[in-house]
Amino acid sequence: MVRAMSAPPAELTAADLPPPAAPRHDWTRAEVAALFALPFLELMFRAQRVHRAYHAPNSVQMSTLLSVKTGGCPEDCAYCPQSVRYDTGVEREALMEPAEVRECARRAQRAGATRFCMGAAWRSPKPRDLAGVAAMIREVHALGLETCATLGMLTPAQALELKAAGLDYYNHNLDTSAEFYGAIITTRGYQDRLDTLDAVRAAGLKVCCGGIVGMGESVADRAELLRTLANLPEHPESVPINRLVKVAGTPLAAAPELDPFDFVRTCAVARVLMPRAYVRLSAGRETMSDELQALCFLAGANSVFYGERLLTTGNPDVERDRQLFERLQLTAESAAPAASAAAV
Repeated sequence: MVRAMSAPPAELTAADLPPPAAPRHDWTRAEVAALFALPFLELMFRAQRVHRAYHAPNSVQMSTLLSVKTGGCPEDCAYCPQSVRYDTGVEREALMEPAEVRECARRAQRAGATRFCMGAAWRSPKPRDLAGVAAMIREVHALGLETCATLGMLTPAQALELKAAGLDYYNHNLDTSAEFYGAIITTRGYQDRLDTLDAVRAAGLKVCCGGIVGMGESVADRAELLRTLANLPEHPESVPINRLVKVAGTPLAAAPELDPFDFVRTCAVARVLMPRAYVRLSAGRETMSDELQALCFLAGANSVFYGERLLTTGNPDVERDRQLFERLQLTAESAAPAASAAAV
C-alpha cells in the first residue's frame, strides 16, 4: 500500500517569526561580545530579521561626500592623508565657493544621491569658515537634498548656527573604542568627540557617527565602539562603517589586512544594536568585491557613499554601483519630501 506523501511545510518568512526586541540603550560588554562570537550565519540571520523589521529590505540610501576644504589638518589621526604631519601627496586647498559646491551637489542629485555631505579638514571651524559652510548648506538645501557636514569639533553655538542654515545631519565619528583611541589619535580626546555629539543633538541635528575597522584594533574594540554608539541617549540616525584605506605616508599604511568576514560581522552587529539607523558602507568600498558588498547588504547595511571620490580616496564609480544594484535588484531610496524645509 502506497502512502500519500504529506504536503511540504509552508516556507517560513520573517513575518512568521516573533518581532525583534525594541531598540535598547543598555547593552553590556558581554552581550555585544556574544553577538560578535555568534556563528557567522546565525549572526547574519539575526541581523536580517532586525533589518526587515525596521527597513525596506531591498532599498539603499545613497549619499555623496565632497571635500569642500582639503588638506592642512593639524590633527594626527593615524589613518588620515589630510594631516599636515604626514607626507601623503595631498595638497592643501582653500575652502570652496558656495556656487561651486551647489554645482557638485546638482550633479550628485542627478546621479541619484539624496543626501549631500560636505567635509572640511579642520580641527574645528573658525567663525569665518563656518559662515562659508553655512552658505554652502543653504545652496544645497535649496536643491531639495538632505544636507550633512563634517567639520571637526563643534561648540553648541556652532551647531545651532549650522542648524539655522538648514543642516540636517552632522558627521563626527568615534573611530574606535575609548581604550584603543589613544593608539590612533593623540591631538584630541574621546570625550571631545562625545561632547561634539552632545552639542549636535542639543541643536536638533541628526547624528551620523560610526567608526573604522582594520586599524589593528581587536574584536573587543569593535564591540566597544558599537556598544558606545548604541548606548547613547539616542542612536545615531546614520552609522558609517569604514574599512581602513591604507594610504602611503600615514602610520597605518602597513596595517595588517582585515578579514572581510570581520567587516561584515561589524555591519551585522551594528544593525542588531541600532535597528532604526542607516548602516552605511563608507570608506574602503573601492577595493570591496561585489560579493563582499552583497554580504554587507545582507547583514543590514542600507546606505552607501555614491560617486567617484570619498574625500581624498577613491570610491566605486557611479556606473559600477548601478550595475551592482541591478544585479542584486536593489533600488535607490527616494529623497525625503522637502528634506529640511521646515527648519529654515
